[in-house]
Amino acid sequence: MAAKSARPERPEQRGQSEQTDRSGQRDRRGSSGGLARYLALAALLIVADQFSKWLAVRALDFGERLAVLPGFFDLTLVYNRGAAFSFLAGAAGWQRWFFTVVGLVAAVFLVWMIARHGSQRLFSFALSLILAGALGNVIDRLWRGEVVDFVLLHWRGWHFPAFNVADAAITVGAVLLIIDELHRTRRAR
Repeated sequence: MAAKSARPERPEQRGQSEQTDRSGQRDRRGSSGGLARYLALAALLIVADQFSKWLAVRALDFGERLAVLPGFFDLTLVYNRGAAFSFLAGAAGWQRWFFTVVGLVAAVFLVWMIARHGSQRLFSFALSLILAGALGNVIDRLWRGEVVDFVLLHWRGWHFPAFNVADAAITVGAVLLIIDELHRTRRAR
């Protein structure tokens, strides 16, 4: 019977390679556990996004407003053929396919980044939120030809453009990326 070595296995002996991550720390690659967890989170958010849009379409008429918190938060039903803030919404229809391709390319890149940096929890969490938002809106573009928006925030005559769960996930993910980068640069000093 062979005795076990007291020396720990090198990562390459376990089928993993070890490299330096964005913050200069060692990062084990090849582990699918972290990736699966972040992809599961993205999938749950996509389901929540699609379900909330389905409810909005079933419960509201186009342009109808239902006050949830009067003077601040309404539910409404609007459709957006463009991107954020209805960018290119009035174009001739090509934007549907353009934003679909952009969303799919972004999704592939985000999955690659999560797989590569899965040990960086805040970074990967933020990317999974952005991934969910991108794919949630891609699904709308493919299925409906436009994105369903239904959350309307307003205050004393000011209105923020209507948005959805996917848009909120992208926004929160982007804010978390900024926070992660600020923490990373602070640690690097």
